[in-house]
Amino acid sequence: MTRIRQGEASAWQRLIDEYEGRLLAFATSRLRDRQLAEDVVQDTFVGFLTALPHYDPATPLQAFLFSICAHKLTDRLRQTGRRPLLLAVAGQDAELTAPARRASSIARSREHRETEEAVLADCLQRLIAAWRRQGDWMRLQCLELLLVRGLTNKEVATQLGISEQAVANHKQYLVGKLREAALAARLTAVDERLWE
Repeated sequence: MTRIRQGEASAWQRLIDEYEGRLLAFATSRLRDRQLAEDVVQDTFVGFLTALPHYDPATPLQAFLFSICAHKLTDRLRQTGRRPLLLAVAGQDAELTAPARRASSIARSREHRETEEAVLADCLQRLIAAWRRQGDWMRLQCLELLLVRGLTNKEVATQLGISEQAVANHKQYLVGKLREAALAARLTAVDERLWE
């Protein structure tokens, strides 16, 4: 984990090699669509990088990754109009009930979410303005198709006539910039689904 946090490419590749197949099998079994499952797995690894500063080493890495993947699956199912089922993650039972929350906790959560959204919206506005000034229309089109229209990486690549890797690179660049903005604003436990 330390080597991944330090940006060591070989450590990152080992993590991908070790978990990509299992995550892909998990996602494919729920989505029944290999391409969508591959997008979910890629989003899972991006989400992992985003959440890495908040990763607790006491949590098993596999459970952490599968939890992220389950959230990405739920998001993808909602995007496609399918109703998400309760997803049991790597042998864990889904909890059907949650303890009641106090009003102050709910208010703090709402305030935190509003702050997150404001920081991320400001960052997006600055990035879009810079891309317009630079004439970086491909990046703008790519991210609009991903974020606004909710297309898969493959659909975006086909529509724009670029590689899926180029789409993934644009997406990863944006997520990195949003993450930097969140860190600069000292936001903690940012819900990365806000920018996915």
